[in-house]
Amino acid sequence: MILAATTNESLARMSDLLIYSSMAVYTLAFFAHIAEWVFGSRSKVGRTAAALTQQAPAAAPAVTVQVKKAGGTTVLDKPKVVTRSAAGTRDVPDGPGAAGGTVQGDLYGRIAVSLTVLAFLVEASGVVARALSVQRAPWGNMYEFSTTFSTVAVGAYLGFLLAKKNVRWIGLPLVTTVLLDLGMAVTWLKTPSDQLVPALDSYWLWIHVSTAIFCGAVFYIGAVATLLYLFRDSYENKLATGGNPGAFARSVLERLPAAASLDKFAYRVNAAVFPLWTFTIIAGAIWAGDAWGRYWGWDAKEVWSFITWVGYAAYLHARATAGWKGRKAAYIALIAFGCFLFNYYGVNIFVSSKHSYAGV
Repeated sequence: MILAATTNESLARMSDLLIYSSMAVYTLAFFAHIAEWVFGSRSKVGRTAAALTQQAPAAAPAVTVQVKKAGGTTVLDKPKVVTRSAAGTRDVPDGPGAAGGTVQGDLYGRIAVSLTVLAFLVEASGVVARALSVQRAPWGNMYEFSTTFSTVAVGAYLGFLLAKKNVRWIGLPLVTTVLLDLGMAVTWLKTPSDQLVPALDSYWLWIHVSTAIFCGAVFYIGAVATLLYLFRDSYENKLATGGNPGAFARSVLERLPAAASLDKFAYRVNAAVFPLWTFTIIAGAIWAGDAWGRYWGWDAKEVWSFITWVGYAAYLHARATAGWKGRKAAYIALIAFGCFLFNYYGVNIFVSSKHSYAGV
């Protein structure tokens, strides 16, 4: 028993050390991402190319269709067909990326991604060490949830990169928020590793909470894309109406994907994970039936989980409704993600509920 307790304490200390080490590596990745954007902004070639693509594209070459008629030939022009993700979306190509098309910017971007991978592996090792120290799922309180959440969010981002998706522009906001999340975790949410109360000691902890963490991480990536879509859409609107954006806006926003691309990416991400969020709520209800003898009791956590579900359902419905695509739907998506954040931080910290017994 003494040996086991000593081993668990050593693992807990190792977990803390690994989390702090990951924060140090994330900080280096943060500065590397900053360097990527800074050196990318110096690319006159990249800025010029991006500015040219903002202009209305030339008309597509006519497709001639010959139709035989008595005594002659009629030539028809086939118009270009453009598929838009939202009403009023402009046909604008994507920007050159955070590196701005420069070799030096791309070098710092690759360094930033490499450091992010290293930090992810270190942080994931810290989460595993925490699990081994308590011999259970490592998300029994807000500190453990936060460290696991940031790990999964970074893992999802790296998964997109591994799938050859053009998402390196997420790197800087992602690493920034991960540092803020871990900073809050180790400063205000830190709790000693301990065993769970009987109500939480269930295999449903692995199922329900793990899916909630994954959904939140992917919803976060969708929220970043949605927010950047709003900025990029305003930028494109200003250019289309003859406006003159400031130097900072041109330097940053012209390198992002087009508003249509960001809008489409955010929609696909949110739509893909929404069924899993539905399963998360159902799994929580089943667990509540086992633990408390009722499937739904209008507890604060249950209510805000349902409000979040309604928010994302409204977003998906708005995307399919004429007149509500684009910016209006994006606002709904951000409100839905705000509900998710309040469900995690606000309910756990400020509201007394049946989910409060795990402590912060």
